[in-house]
Amino acid sequence: MVRRSRNTLALAVLGLLMERASHPYEMAQTLRERNKGTSFKVTTGSLYDVVEGLERDGWIRSVETVREGNRPERTVYEHTELGLAEFQKWIDELVRVPVNEYPKFIAAVSYVGVLGPDGAVDALTERAERLAKTIDETDEHMRTVPVPRLFVIEVEYAQAMRRAEVEWLRRTAAEMTAGGITWPKPGEF
Repeated sequence: MVRRSRNTLALAVLGLLMERASHPYEMAQTLRERNKGTSFKVTTGSLYDVVEGLERDGWIRSVETVREGNRPERTVYEHTELGLAEFQKWIDELVRVPVNEYPKFIAAVSYVGVLGPDGAVDALTERAERLAKTIDETDEHMRTVPVPRLFVIEVEYAQAMRRAEVEWLRRTAAEMTAGGITWPKPGEF
């Protein structure tokens, strides 16, 4: 039985190894350069844990240990045949099959009424401003990333989702301000 990681950081590791054999430090650098922190929660410790798990499960293997100057030794990894086949199956399933992901924002916005009209408008407006800033920063960063579009296509998707959210936030805050969304009287919640 093949064990499949539930950690999406494993997707990032396996995806990078599609390009070339690499060591975890190099993987972390590449993920940062490509702004993958918007798609995967990346910490050095978690990256090394994922690499260790993928190796243990037979999805990747070490191919060499290298040392550059005074830097520590670094183990370089590549896919195994099993790892490549399972990676392809995993990606295919994730792209084809929608799943409920239960974002915290949707849970919170379902109870935005507790903030009252002014508090709700303020909260939605602030979120829209923060997201708009993230959109601008990400657009600027992506203009400086010299990689093929296919390697950062998920950033395009994330940006489209952010833009749609900002539009919804602003429209909903405007409706609340104009009285188009009404609040029940105290005790009617």
